[in-house]
Amino acid sequence: MKKTLLGLTAAAIMAVTSPSTLAADPVWLEGKNDQIYSIKVYHSPSCGCCKGWIEHLEDHDFQVESIEMNDVNPIKQQYGVPQQGASCHTALVNGKVIEGHVPAQDIKTLLASQNNIHLLTVPGMPSGGPGMDFDGARKDDFSVYAMDKAGKVSTYNRYEDY
Repeated sequence: MKKTLLGLTAAAIMAVTSPSTLAADPVWLEGKNDQIYSIKVYHSPSCGCCKGWIEHLEDHDFQVESIEMNDVNPIKQQYGVPQQGASCHTALVNGKVIEGHVPAQDIKTLLASQNNIHLLTVPGMPSGGPGMDFDGARKDDFSVYAMDKAGKVSTYNRYEDY
């Protein structure tokens, strides 16, 4: 009886503490690699999802410089983020602009390739995306859009049924 109770207790502890249950959505850890990039993130000091996205970046070995500001709109305008592509935070990495809840895997893929992409964006704040993936969050389908230096927009990646 004691062995059975110990076995059940150990199984329960492992279920509660396994990595897949600690992360709100472990899909955002897929494709993780050891490449390290420095990134500046401009965001509101009171935005919890921005802080969640910063943690997501740190989980993917980004060295984050968090820059809190009450109005991020001047940064968006300075770096050419179109209004229809806007979200709650704006980041800069290796001459690229990252807007909103873009998965770290997509940022690293972009940075590892030769391209003329100026901006990656996830407009709005889709529930379930990185930084919006709190326990119990609905997982909305969303797209990551790319804008090149000439202003042409294309779909960079799509997340469905994740």
